[in-house]
Amino acid sequence: MAGWFLVCVGVVAGACIGFLGGLLGIGGGMIAIPAFGLLLGMTQQMAQGTALVLVVPTVLTSLRKYNQKEPVDRGLAVAGALSTVVFTFIGARLALGIDPTTLRHSFAIYLALIACLCLWQTLRVVPQRTRPRFLFRRPQAFVLGVLTGILGGFFSVGGAILAVPIMTGIFGLKQTSAQSLALTMVILGAIVGLITYTLAGQADWLVGGVLAASSLTCVPYGVRMAHRVAERTLRLAFAALLFCSVPLLLVR
Repeated sequence: MAGWFLVCVGVVAGACIGFLGGLLGIGGGMIAIPAFGLLLGMTQQMAQGTALVLVVPTVLTSLRKYNQKEPVDRGLAVAGALSTVVFTFIGARLALGIDPTTLRHSFAIYLALIACLCLWQTLRVVPQRTRPRFLFRRPQAFVLGVLTGILGGFFSVGGAILAVPIMTGIFGLKQTSAQSLALTMVILGAIVGLITYTLAGQADWLVGGVLAASSLTCVPYGVRMAHRVAERTLRLAFAALLFCSVPLLLVR
């Protein structure tokens, strides 16, 4: 009975993660990592590696749905993805050599800072005519890919979380466009990260696989909702979820 109960909980949790991952363009890993540590007692490295088992198929599904709604600029995506792949491996190797508690606390601080950035971008009042707009071209995408790759490998989901507010705040992209492009940039890096964590024995494929299977059913609904709600609401939801993840990491 207990086994069936755990399976049912995993299916429901996976569905919620898939919906939120599609809605906010984060692949669900940011939600899963604190839960793995708090509920299953995983170390931070194991939680991050297991989250990547969930993230890779979820990101692929989210990306396909986002691209159906609004095609991604392939030139930008390729430039960002190429640099992300190389530096994800570097970030992952650094993370595997750090004390788990230090890594977990660093992740909590990182999420809090990004949440504050998203909240500030959303609530500030800037006249339309004075908003800075810098062109987002391939060189910028390449540099952002480097940063995304290092953080993505180090925190397993950190890259896309930072890339979105950078693309919306500095380069003026729409929230959904930024989320779609960020997913495109991190997918290859996520695969590299998953391989790296798996080879180091820091990924539970059974747990991640069950959650991934159920999450895929709800990703399309999250993406559909993302294109229906107001951009301001979507940004606030993104910041709120980041803030909610911080105490879960610190409690563990």
